[in-house]
Amino acid sequence: MSLPPSKPTPRRARIVKPAVEIDAQTYAAFVGDLKQKITAARHRAGLSVNRELVLLYWTIGRDILGRQEREGWGAKVIDRLAEDLGRAFPEMTGLSARNLKYMRAFAEAWPDGEFVQQVVALLPWGHNVRLLDAVKAPKERAWYARQAIEHGWSRNVLAHQIDSNLYARQGSALTNFSRTLPTEQSELAQQILKDPYTFDFLALGPDMLERDLERGLIEHLRLLILELGKGFAFVGSQYHLEVGGQDYYLDLLFYHLRLRCYVVIELKIEDFKPEFAGKMNFYLSAVDDQLRHPDDKPTIGIILCKGRNEVIVEYALRDSIKPMGVAQYQLSHALPPQLEGDLPTVEEFAREFPLMSVVKLRIEIERAVRDLASERGVAFDRPVGIMNMLRELQRQGLVPASTEQMLGALRVMNEASHGVDVDSDAAKQSVEIGTVFLAELKALSADD
Repeated sequence: MSLPPSKPTPRRARIVKPAVEIDAQTYAAFVGDLKQKITAARHRAGLSVNRELVLLYWTIGRDILGRQEREGWGAKVIDRLAEDLGRAFPEMTGLSARNLKYMRAFAEAWPDGEFVQQVVALLPWGHNVRLLDAVKAPKERAWYARQAIEHGWSRNVLAHQIDSNLYARQGSALTNFSRTLPTEQSELAQQILKDPYTFDFLALGPDMLERDLERGLIEHLRLLILELGKGFAFVGSQYHLEVGGQDYYLDLLFYHLRLRCYVVIELKIEDFKPEFAGKMNFYLSAVDDQLRHPDDKPTIGIILCKGRNEVIVEYALRDSIKPMGVAQYQLSHALPPQLEGDLPTVEEFAREFPLMSVVKLRIEIERAVRDLASERGVAFDRPVGIMNMLRELQRQGLVPASTEQMLGALRVMNEASHGVDVDSDAAKQSVEIGTVFLAELKALSADD
């Protein structure tokens, strides 16, 4: 018995959703995220190739050492190896007798294979050769290797830091950090300070004034950042503060992205005097009161002097409850030649440090928001952050229509201010939004 033919199942009509207009901010964030992932993957691939090459060189050097010890072979075996390996691998340029000798010295300098894999193999071979040539003490050599990785030093910058004896200068400033800061912050804060600082990129004569020193440092901001070290984001020079109806100006103001605090730097062209500490104590109190975010750590002060007496410094800092340090600086008349062609251009520097403008703009916006709240009579029961202030002012209809967009940009600014890696495109967009918003806030205040 045959079954009746089945009826075809009616096909459902395909629902085509209308295209939605792409939100510019959401799209920019998406593109920024993809760029970050691609850049990270390319970086990992490059590191992987370099790591394998350095590990190969270490293995070759270790094997040469072992054979020489067991077989009693002399130095001439390296020349013979270079000829034989060169014929076998003509496309490889790193098998010369000179490089094989470096491989042997490399393995001898770093006998711990685990340390080689975890640290030294992350450095390019040229960096490792420089460390072998210039640093003989194992502990010091290992310190430079770690610093080069952490700060991303080029080979020439590494050479400059070795020549300037950074190992001895790092962490040697006189401070009261161990008494005035929590342990986890005081140790890191101590390490970021040097003594002396070397401003060898400035050509200043003996008759210079403090403003000449300050102007020179600002004009050579890229080099100043290099000397200060990783994590310093520039906020401003002669930064204005108003206290008790009087105007005060900080020589240099930075935000440190790892310490998560402001850093005030005062420049003196004379030896340290006790009154310098009193003035710095005053500045730190003002910055903590006017600029410090509730999540920020206590502001740190650095007094840079031409010279200092350790006993006088110790007495001056002994009873201060504010964290500060005293360090010396050195000047010379010419930029070290190995740095002349290695430092980034202004454009490259701007790309490398996009957080500087973000942090500075965030500070200006927070100040303008607080001023607007005060002018409109809006009081807060407790200290609140800029986002909560903006939401309250928005609820009362006292801020521009662009506030919602600004709240999105503030998330990027807050991340940048607290040391989170921020995509350069997202940082740029947040600055564009923030600049417009700040102008609108100032216009509102002007209308009052």
